[in-house]
Amino acid sequence: MKRLLLRLLLGLVLLIGVVAGGLNLRYGGGEPYPDVSSTPVYDESALEVVVTSPEPIGNVAVSADGRVFYTIHPESRPTGAKLLEWVDGAPKPFPSEAAQTLFETPLGVVIDRQNRLWTIDHGNHGIGQPRLMAFDLETGAVVHEHVFDSSVAQLGSFLQDLQVDSTGQHVFIADLSFWRQNPGLIVYDVERAKARRVLNSDSSVSPQDWLIRNPTKDMKFFGGLVVLKPGVDGIALDRNDEWLYYGAMAHDTMYRVAVTDLLDPLLRDEALAAGVRAVGAKPLNDGLSTDNDGNLLITDVEHGAVLRMTPKGELTTLVKSDRIRWADALSYGPNGWLYVADSAIPDQMLQSKAHIAANAPYYIFRFKPDIAGVPGQ
Repeated sequence: MKRLLLRLLLGLVLLIGVVAGGLNLRYGGGEPYPDVSSTPVYDESALEVVVTSPEPIGNVAVSADGRVFYTIHPESRPTGAKLLEWVDGAPKPFPSEAAQTLFETPLGVVIDRQNRLWTIDHGNHGIGQPRLMAFDLETGAVVHEHVFDSSVAQLGSFLQDLQVDSTGQHVFIADLSFWRQNPGLIVYDVERAKARRVLNSDSSVSPQDWLIRNPTKDMKFFGGLVVLKPGVDGIALDRNDEWLYYGAMAHDTMYRVAVTDLLDPLLRDEALAAGVRAVGAKPLNDGLSTDNDGNLLITDVEHGAVLRMTPKGELTTLVKSDRIRWADALSYGPNGWLYVADSAIPDQMLQSKAHIAANAPYYIFRFKPDIAGVPGQ
């Protein structure tokens, strides 16, 4: 009997070793990334707190008349409302408390030029129903809805950022795909309600072997067996709908691709990839936006910073602060304000609810760069 128990124990230890080795081989590793930020243009005092939340923030979108909308980050496993509007210094479920049943794990939000608020819900990493929704900002009514099937949003997908072109007819979505490791972009035709995956696992959307070192913690888990190395995360359209900019979080280069190429259903991935252009070296980033002069705004998740990249790839650090734990999504608002959602990922990802509560509050900041952008994006 003892010999049998010993064999079972040895077999269990061997199995654990094999599983741990497999996890480390697939998700481990990672080298430190060089700091590409510099002395910021604006002093930390330029940052204003706009929203204070007891739960970690997801993404933010600000309308042309200054209404602030945001999600509660799904990785924090929120128990209350998941899409909110900040009204008179307090959160209000949008479009209503009852409507929160529409959401499973909403994250990305953006406002188009037709005054609609779009949300992308990854459906608990593709286990549930990944869903795209649009709400009329005046009435709160659902004006568009699409559930993605498994050919577009597979099990293990993570649809988490989106942009809408100026016509309101085309939506572009980033699939970070950490667990499945099949990142890519999704092109959605609103009128036809048709979606296509493009650039699947292309080198431009895939992570490189970098370890994200945030001041709160190095982003590795389970004793270092799993390292957070996300694929394509932030995406942004230029103001003329000419280029879609995008960057994998754990990647050293920002890319852009022509919107006309993305909208061509006959263009195969090989031809599409051939048209992808490197813009320049970037920080390990999350959210993106663009301004009215054609520059790209980039968050830096390691240094609590927002950088600006010119179309030639030149970088300038606009603001940097220890108060920002994880610079996530960006959205321009009216009067040139740029809003920054701090999702505080190290204090919520795979953390207990007690830890999340103990490290509250969580914030949305804003500051005013010298160049404005289109509100909501």
